[in-house]
Amino acid sequence: MTGTKERILNEVDRAQDEITDFVSALVRIPTVNPPGDAYQDAARFIGQRLAEMEFDVDYPVADEAADHSERYPRINVVGLRKGRTDRPLVHLNGHIDVVPPGQGWSVDPFGGTITNGKLYGRGSCDMKAGIGAAVYACEALRRAGVLLEGSLEVSGTVDEESGGFAGVAFLCESGRIASDRTDYVIIPEPLNVDRICLGHRGVYWFKVTAYGRIAHGSMPFLGDSAIDRMREFLDAVRDDLLPQLDARVTEIPVVPAGARHATLNVNAITGGQSGQMPQSPCVADRCEAIFDRRFLREEGFDACKREVESLIARLSDGTGRYELEDLMVVHPVDTKASSPVVSSLEQSIAEVLGRPAERIASPGTYDHKHVARIAGVEHCVAYGPGILELAHQVDEYCTVDDLMNATKVIALTLADLVASPEGASA
Repeated sequence: MTGTKERILNEVDRAQDEITDFVSALVRIPTVNPPGDAYQDAARFIGQRLAEMEFDVDYPVADEAADHSERYPRINVVGLRKGRTDRPLVHLNGHIDVVPPGQGWSVDPFGGTITNGKLYGRGSCDMKAGIGAAVYACEALRRAGVLLEGSLEVSGTVDEESGGFAGVAFLCESGRIASDRTDYVIIPEPLNVDRICLGHRGVYWFKVTAYGRIAHGSMPFLGDSAIDRMREFLDAVRDDLLPQLDARVTEIPVVPAGARHATLNVNAITGGQSGQMPQSPCVADRCEAIFDRRFLREEGFDACKREVESLIARLSDGTGRYELEDLMVVHPVDTKASSPVVSSLEQSIAEVLGRPAERIASPGTYDHKHVARIAGVEHCVAYGPGILELAHQVDEYCTVDDLMNATKVIALTLADLVASPEGASA
């Protein structure tokens, strides 16, 4: 494979301008979620490029998804390039949606500009650079004349930032990603170019509603403020629950270090006449808060939920009422370090970067959860370009060096996993 590897790496180097232009153009498509802007434009852009690279392309639409509409279609793109046999099949998946840009950018968040070796823009890091690396890793094999024993599949999917249910989950439920056809899945999320991500912590999103009693705002003593009730719950979370969570540490190598602890975040609070104009003088009779609890494999979901239920039971002393509603539960996933895709990536990282790879786990979830739970594919990892801490930040960027190195690593890994023993065509 030595000569083949050299040809592959040379093809990646020759394509640098193409790769950066592709990612820049993709960043300029403002696929903001919510609400799901420009999904079709991005899917067609990726699909056209895949078709030019001899992939068979289709556009699966999750038309039964709750957020699908004529204005905001939940359209995905999948390209398949078959080798001499259908399997082994490596599926490379990246999400096309990005979070809103927010305020405070020093550059156009959808400009896709390159300055001092950095490609800027919302989604440049998370994770349009990863899509570019996946697409051009496959193309490097084609240009190098590598014969495929197995097959390559690339997808650009929607809604990962809101759970991935119309994207990767939809592809898994419809059998496009499935254990009976898919051997390996690589998701090029931005977790640093020398890291292989084996999985993630668990997630429990829940809503607590505090109920009070309405009264005239000039006589609040005649009512019972639901906002005050919520304050009592938040105080109990801060004083009683958070110290317990902070004391728990997982053995899984989650990064950064603070994410090895169990955590809880208050995502949102809404109470009384929030957002209503004009206001009327009333004591709030309802207040809601949404929580994001990240639980460790060692904790498990059942114990995690019982802690919240216990807190609510202690505070519900007959004068106040709380209600708990589950919003989303994602169990931890953890691919075995002995997986062939892990060892192949480790070898490729060492060859391209000249240093050993680090095995990690992600602080947040990504679409691995659907690949494992629905499709039942056990050999799934995240590996891609970009600095983890820059995801969702103002002035988000991915360095060109990271983009090129990740493309090389993925290309060598694909050659190892699916190339024909005969090597390359004449």
